Parts: sequence; C-alpha cells; structure tokens
Amino acid sequence: MSATPGTHMKDEIEQQPAVFADLLAAREQFAEVARIVADRRPRFALLAARGSSDHAALYAKYLIEVLLQLPVGLTSPSTTTLYGAQPDLTDVLLVTVSQSGGSPDLIAVTESGRARGALTVAVTNTTDSPLASVAELSLNIRAGAEQAVAATKTYSATLLALYLLVDAVRGGDGAQARALPDLAASALEGARDSVEEAVQRYRFAGRLVTTGRGYSLATAHEAALKLAETSYLSARSYSGADLLHGPVAAIDAETAVLAACSAGLGGESTREVVEAVHQRGADVCAIGSAAAKAPAAHRILLPECAEEVAPVLEILPAQQLALGLALARGIDPDNPRGLQKVTKTT
Repeated sequence: MSATPGTHMKDEIEQQPAVFADLLAAREQFAEVARIVADRRPRFALLAARGSSDHAALYAKYLIEVLLQLPVGLTSPSTTTLYGAQPDLTDVLLVTVSQSGGSPDLIAVTESGRARGALTVAVTNTTDSPLASVAELSLNIRAGAEQAVAATKTYSATLLALYLLVDAVRGGDGAQARALPDLAASALEGARDSVEEAVQRYRFAGRLVTTGRGYSLATAHEAALKLAETSYLSARSYSGADLLHGPVAAIDAETAVLAACSAGLGGESTREVVEAVHQRGADVCAIGSAAAKAPAAHRILLPECAEEVAPVLEILPAQQLALGLALARGIDPDNPRGLQKVTKTT
C-alpha cells in the first residue's frame, strides 16, 4: 500500500513513454512470432481475455480484421470451463491476453485450444506464468511490475504489443508506432491542465457514458472501467452506433459523456454521435487528436498519429482523469474497495 493515495497509479501512468520505448526496442520478439503466424496462414482468429485485457483484445479484433482481413471472434471462456465445449480449431489463431497470465479460465481455454489444433499465442506481462507455459508461443509486454490495482501501463503496453504483432504479421516494420514514446510524453504533459479542469467539472457527476467507434471503441470501454473501479462512478460504455440505437434516450443534461475523437474514420463517425448527445443537453468531454472539431463543452487534445495506434494515446488522459477524480472524491485509486490485482475466474 502506498503512503500517499494514488502514488502507484500516478507513477505508473508517468512510466508509459519509457515502457513504449522499451517495447519498441524489443520489436524482434514480435517479428519472430509473426513469421510463425504468417507461415501457418490461419483462416480465423480468436481472442481470449478478461477485464482490461478484454478491451485490449477488442482493439486487436479491429487490427486483425482491418489490417489482416481475417475474421475474428472473442471467446466465451465459460463455454470451455463450464460447458466443456471442444470445437475444432484447426488452422485457427488463438491469442490469449492476460497481464498476469494467472486466470484459470484463460489458461484452460488456451490449453484446450492448443489441443484442438489452434496456434496459441500468450500476450502477458508475466513470462513465467501458467498461461505462457501452456501456449505454443508467448509475447512479453515488458511493462514491469505494476503496483496499483487499476491497470495503466500494462493496458497500454498490451495495446502496443498487439499492434506490433499484427503489423509484423502483415509485413510491417512498426513505423506507425515509432513516435509513440515521444507522443505519449507530450500527451501526458499537454493534457494536465485540461484533465484537471475535467476533474473539477465532473467530480460530483453521478453517471457518465463513454463512447467511441472503430479502434477507439476499446478506449471507451477501458475508460469506463477505469472510472468505475477508481472513482466509483456509474460509468457505461457504448459503441457510438449502439448509443444511437436506444441508450441515447437516457442521455440528458444530468449525463456526462466522454467521447474518443481521434483523427480518422472512427473519429469522424463519432462526431455525429457527439452532436446527437450534445443536442440532448449532455455535458460532453471530447478526447483525442480531433477533439477540437467535436461539439463538446470540454476538450482534451492529443497529438495526431495514425488512427490504428491512436488508442495507445487516447487512454492516457482517461487514466489521468480516473486518478484525479478518485483523489478529488477522497478515494485511494491504488486500492479500490473489493478489488485485487489478479482476478482469478474459472
């Protein structure tokens, strides 16, 4: 336990530019795994994860479908652990994402998938974990020990690791990610004042909705989780498209909306959603490199980068906001009530 509330979370947020630089310097591990994946020529990909890692897996789903043109599914571990399903996974790529590598259901899914013919890849921050031992291939996200219960650097490092893997499978050299360490440092420093303004603006908010589209949908889901687990906010996340299909009816002047608005097709599509909730009186905070174009009451601007890596930057001010709101509400985000660092589900 840290002596001062939020010390671990604050430090780990600040470590992210260095984590990205270290991960990029170790890009060869991704190239090696990518060569094996490309040689196997999978016909389909499956992603298994829980919690924050599940949001990282959602990001990977967009990467694989868009950059590799492969169909992708997100597994339901209980079909294996509770119902004993054993589908034929011949020529399937199964990527299991877990920062701890210790969740029994994810280990079981990976072990079963490998036995049923899948090429299994573990993406984890714990190289000697049970998950890494049962997977055929393993990737280290190299984030280092994380003390705060809420995942910050392990989440963003997982995003970058998944991008480097998928990019390498398509024959890329990670060019779009090379500037991320410098961009992340700039984003963290440049967002401080606007994040503090957002903290004061939303410290008494009762409910908050997060939204995004495309690659940034992962940001919306992860931001909602961070706010819920650290600030105890009633936060819900929606795809922008889904938000307009019904939940928008519950949006009013008492609702705060956090929208991921980065340059690219997803951000352009999200602007229509922001306009709709703005018209309903919602207090909108737009985060991203295209936030200046959104009809929002508050904006947190970020440096522009390729849309496919924007979620690595988008989550940074959301983490700062979660930290700031928790402290403003008198909560220690390093030790949220009822939570542990590793959650083991079966």
